[in-house]
Parts: sequence; C-alpha cells; structure tokens
Amino acid sequence: MLNESLIPRVPYEGCRSSYSDADLVLIGAGYDGTSSYRPGSRFAPQAVRAETLYSQEDYSPYFDREITEKAIHDAGDLDLPIGNKTGVLEMIREAARELFADRKRPCFIGGEHLITLPVIEAALEKYQGLHLLQLDAHLDLIDELFGDRLSHGTVMRRCLEMLQKGDCLHQVGIRSGSREEWQFARQHTRLFPFDTKAFLENAAQLQGFPVYLTLDLDIFDPAQFPGTGTPEAGGIFFPEFIAFLKGIAGLNIVGCDVVELSPKIDPTGNSTAFAAKVLRELLIAI
Repeated sequence: MLNESLIPRVPYEGCRSSYSDADLVLIGAGYDGTSSYRPGSRFAPQAVRAETLYSQEDYSPYFDREITEKAIHDAGDLDLPIGNKTGVLEMIREAARELFADRKRPCFIGGEHLITLPVIEAALEKYQGLHLLQLDAHLDLIDELFGDRLSHGTVMRRCLEMLQKGDCLHQVGIRSGSREEWQFARQHTRLFPFDTKAFLENAAQLQGFPVYLTLDLDIFDPAQFPGTGTPEAGGIFFPEFIAFLKGIAGLNIVGCDVVELSPKIDPTGNSTAFAAKVLRELLIAI
C-alpha cells in the first residue's frame, strides 16, 4: 500500500475515499528542476488543493455528476529531493509502480512535464499496448535541451523511446516546436496539431487499449491561462476541453497527470482556479 504518511497539508475537497476503497488516487509531484523559462510549478499541487476548498462545488453540470460520487483518494505530495533529479524521478517511478500494482489509477499533479516520464515507465511495466495521449502546446520532442536528455522539453522523446511504436503517442493541440521537432513528429508520432477536433474524429481507434493521458496546461490559450512556464498563443478554450473529455469518455484511461501550472506567475489566482476546475472535470470524466 502507498505510504500513508503522505498526508496532504490541505486535502483536495471532494476526494473523500480511503486508499483501500479508491479507484483514482490523486498524488502531488511538485518538481520543476528543468524548467527552461518561468519556474514555479513545484507549488502547484498544494495551490490547486487549497483552491478547491473555497471556490468549487462538487457538482459538474457538464457531466451531471458530483466528484464525491467517485472513489477518489488524495494521497498527498511526494517529498521530492528537488535538487536531485535522479532521486526525484526514482521516487515518482516507485510511487507509480505501487499505485499500478495496487490496481489504482493515479492522477499526478505536477510539477513540470518531466514528471510524466517515470510514470510512463511504471505504466509500461503494468500495461501491454499502452497508448500515451498528450494534450500540449509543445511537442517536447527535443533530443537534448541545454545538453540534457532528461528535461521538460525532451520528455515525449524519451517516452516515445520507451513506447517503441510511434503510433502509440498521440500529440494533440500542438502549436509550437522547432522545425526539426515538427519533421520528427510527422514521421514518428500521431500528430493532431492546433486543436482537438481531428483527434476526436479518430479517438475510437484507441478503444480496447490502455491509455495514459498527460495534460500540459499550456494547451490552453494564455488569454485565459497565463500562469504557466511557457505560454503559447493560439491554444484551446475551456468548452473545447469539455468536448474533448466527452469524446474520450469511453476509453480505458489507466492514469493521468496535469502539469505545468506555475501559480505564482499569475498573482490574480485565476490560473490556479482554472487548473482546479480542469482537474475536477477530468477526475469526473474519466
């Protein structure tokens, strides 16, 4: 069983099941050691939890359900050794392994996008034929960023190497990357750039496969979500996200993460409130 000493200082309102009874387990992984522009995503897990105490109802009118109707447990935050990247990745990997072994569906709150890598490594040990569904502004397919092969900008390249099959990586909403990354993606991944529509037309192809969903919050247009480390103009808006969730509702989502909220960048608190809303709808939908 996952270490129950990981008690959240502020629990996520709505996650009221015990660990043993839960299907979904929420767990924070606040690491931002490779952020290349605006850091601060290490503070996101607790900021999102605190937001749910005051600003959110349990009920989603989009799905006609309350989050309390689902068996969700908040396992708190991993006590990550922020300055030790190897140690951080190993701790996240071991937590994910334990969750998958206990037949739980983890939902990690980042942190930067690199936290996805050890979770995918653990998921591949559990699930054959795993597909990775990435909502993101960026391709994250650089081979090295500032000489580092383990970075938030290289994370999908490393995941792809583990998946071994390009048709198992579905990149949705992408609108930024180098020419080399775009060329690589067109040859090696399932690429659905700029919005979610083309992917949803093909989503049925994932029926019957285990799917891990990674949601980089910079998928959203910075006009409504400025509190992220690398904002990119031209993103999706909230109604399109709800349509996306409805479009994948029948898929076998075995785990997910929500990454790249940097709450202190947006002093209004609007980005944190937005991220909390996104997380609530995601947890209800899957």
